[in-house]
Amino acid sequence: MKPENNWKYKSLFNLEKTYPDTLDEPPTRLVKRCRELIKISLVEYTIEDLRLMVGQRFGLNYLVPLTIEKLQDNLFVEGELYEGDLLAAVLAIDINFWKQNPDLHKQIDLLIADGGDKLAEMDISSEKFYSL
Repeated sequence: MKPENNWKYKSLFNLEKTYPDTLDEPPTRLVKRCRELIKISLVEYTIEDLRLMVGQRFGLNYLVPLTIEKLQDNLFVEGELYEGDLLAAVLAIDINFWKQNPDLHKQIDLLIADGGDKLAEMDISSEKFYSL
């Protein structure tokens, strides 16, 4: 899927026309934050916002390309957890996403090739990513 030119200035809600189901019980802090982020334009996302939403598998068709841009600047960029947490979230994405998006897989593969030794040092697993 090729996003339109101004996609970074839109929210996931505008891009995907979806919203998480309403829950009968009060939402957790994580659910509340994801609901907030769905309404924010992607250009406003922080590294932590990307890590959180990629980790929860929201809007991957939009967030993975945006994440790749961040990883190109610093492969081991850090959200709120640890150095390399954004990369770890991307590498944990289900293999079916990568099968449907081989160009994105290739881009991540090239980034990892450049920093692969440090991956092992930092105990960031790429096993799931390479299980194609």
